[in-house]
Amino acid sequence: MSILPPADLKPLLTRDQRLLGLDLGSKTIGLALSDVSHTIATPLSTIQRTKFTKDVVELFQIMESKDVGALVLGLPVSMDGTEGPRCQSVRQFAATLLKLRDIPIAFWDERLSTAAVTRTLLEADTSRRRRAEVVDKMAAAYILQGALDACFRKLL
Repeated sequence: MSILPPADLKPLLTRDQRLLGLDLGSKTIGLALSDVSHTIATPLSTIQRTKFTKDVVELFQIMESKDVGALVLGLPVSMDGTEGPRCQSVRQFAATLLKLRDIPIAFWDERLSTAAVTRTLLEADTSRRRRAEVVDKMAAAYILQGALDACFRKLL
């Protein structure tokens, strides 16, 4: 497989496969999972980053246990639309991942995802400690939901 536009993922998924959204940070990887109808993204978990090989082993275990057929990676594009070092890091992660596992991958612009999630948590009067625990997986859900809404929703 290769890196594809998000809209090209749908025909590659079997009936029961899900999408896994990733919010790649320097210290953690936030994970979110779609339902099998590709309608709703739900925060799943957070992987504490150590070494790439250990992180990927944990990621692959989750992918197998949840019947994941494709990945949507948040791409941290700058507010002016340019790609900086963080985008290069995400692209390198995807390229290295593809060398280990043949799975469709799409990028989704994640601008302001963490800010939007943090604002929502603040409005809900969530404690600082609780925000730190959930922000990465909620940001992954925000990213994945954006891709689902734009590329998978059936028009009425």
